[in-house]
Amino acid sequence: MTASHSPADNISKPAKSNKLEVADLITIGVFAALYFVMVCVATLVSTLFTGGFGSIFLPAIAALISGCVYMLLAARLGKFGGIAVMGVVIGLFLFISGHFVLSFIASIVFPVTADLIARAGKYKSKVLLLVSYVVFSYGLTGPILPLWFMKDAYIASLQARGKDSAYIDGVFANINTGTFFISMAAILVCAIIGGWFGQKMMKKHFIKAGIV
Repeated sequence: MTASHSPADNISKPAKSNKLEVADLITIGVFAALYFVMVCVATLVSTLFTGGFGSIFLPAIAALISGCVYMLLAARLGKFGGIAVMGVVIGLFLFISGHFVLSFIASIVFPVTADLIARAGKYKSKVLLLVSYVVFSYGLTGPILPLWFMKDAYIASLQARGKDSAYIDGVFANINTGTFFISMAAILVCAIIGGWFGQKMMKKHFIKAGIV
């Protein structure tokens, strides 16, 4: 005797859409908020502990502590657009808060590139996700790149905001070719460590807990 089958047994589950849906946008919004909190924490830490180097090391500190947020978003969403949108949202905030347009450009180019890299590994390749996170972390360089490459415009903007020469001299006291390369290298190292830690936390806690 063969077992009977109901009509429902022959209905396959709908395939997961590769396009961003309303629920996905809500998820991205939540993670963008979490990432923004990490950036705020990084801002506080860089201000308190790196002295006059605060702003140029902010992206590196953010990269060090935000790996969990990034890896969890990639695992939860698993489709193109999430990483890019999160970066663009942060870029919009930076632009609206008074930073140069370069900050918005960096927050588009690097996150979109990072999303493409993660997609190449179907959001499951640990190596490509780590590379993706490193690239994404450079999206926060937008606010600091003008210090080296748009100095006159940056000074003019500070003067327009009423900053005196002593303040401006302090801002540029540590801006030179050496600190540029140190800042960029710090982002690379901190993003590798932060991304690796985020992947370890994913495996140790989030996956076991059934969060992803």
